[in-house]
Amino acid sequence: MHMTGGPRLWPGIRGADAPPHAPGVRMSAPGRSLPTMGSAEAHVEAGGRSVRISSPDKLLFPDAGVTKLDLATYYANVADGLFRGLARRPVALNRFPDGLGGKSFFTKSAPKGFPDWASTARVTFPSGRTGDEVCVTEPATVLWTVQMGTLELHAWPVRDDDTDHPDELRIDLDPQPGTGFAEAVEVARQAQALFEEHGIRPFVKTSGGRGLHLLVRIEPRWTFVEARRAVIALARELERRRPELVTTSWWKEERGERIFIDFNQMARDRMTVAPYSTRARPDAPVSMPVRWADLGDVAPGDFTVQTVPDLLAKNGDANAEIDDVAHSLDALLEMADRDEKDRGLGDLPYPPDFPKMPGEPKRVQPSKARNDQEEGS
Repeated sequence: MHMTGGPRLWPGIRGADAPPHAPGVRMSAPGRSLPTMGSAEAHVEAGGRSVRISSPDKLLFPDAGVTKLDLATYYANVADGLFRGLARRPVALNRFPDGLGGKSFFTKSAPKGFPDWASTARVTFPSGRTGDEVCVTEPATVLWTVQMGTLELHAWPVRDDDTDHPDELRIDLDPQPGTGFAEAVEVARQAQALFEEHGIRPFVKTSGGRGLHLLVRIEPRWTFVEARRAVIALARELERRRPELVTTSWWKEERGERIFIDFNQMARDRMTVAPYSTRARPDAPVSMPVRWADLGDVAPGDFTVQTVPDLLAKNGDANAEIDDVAHSLDALLEMADRDEKDRGLGDLPYPPDFPKMPGEPKRVQPSKARNDQEEGS
């Protein structure tokens, strides 16, 4: 078992030199090096439960040299922060059974081989259909997802006891062509200030790409429609304050070189990648919680499977206090009411796979609507 790109950062994982008592990891034959790919197994422990990892030397991130065992061990080492963001949440799994570069697919329903100790949560999709999704009720569930070749964990903003009312508001800052992480940071600081004007404390994490996600713990009293409406109101106010930097246009042709606030990530069955989850990209990047004071000094490439365990051990979890206060959405929904009453601003388009929603405008690309009008005149 070897890893390229620098020294291994995880204590106790040293291939043929690993002692039988190496913390968190037990080889199928203690003290032996791994045989050829696919013919050995390992066990990784998190939260007091040991999970079998077959073919532990299979490369999941070939360019970064990250194996199945490496990824499982990474999640075991960041288990506290990871579980804080995922506890009792339904998750969709972005799976790459043969590693990055091979075939991939999303799994929403609990797949074949689901362990009897793990849990599911019943969710309702926009179509009205229901399904039982993997629910993270203990850290070991995430280790099992690695065994299934999962490279990304996409979590619902709800808990298993009430899957119709979000307890987390999510603001997705999506850089458009011509913009990047620096512009996303600038918009994030504007959003932080706006939230704080209303007595709301946001937390921030990298997306694992060029963008940022703001997270706010909220009381689970509002529907997905209302939570999405609150995000739209916040986004519109940011757009008014910084029109050269922020856009709420759902249509790419109208966004320009600005940061798009993707309000539809707050719609039902739309998920953002979980804190400390990897992303399916060659360098094994991680979606990393960051303290506001440090946001201007970091770059997305700082956070990978290789670097995050040491950073977390040194600095602690930037989201450690996220559960301390659950906020109200009343102030943001009052902003939405004013937008509608004073400015005539109603709803914005939903994703194309959603049924037509009450009050939603036509889902017609602006240039196509203009062409249709010209042809009909």
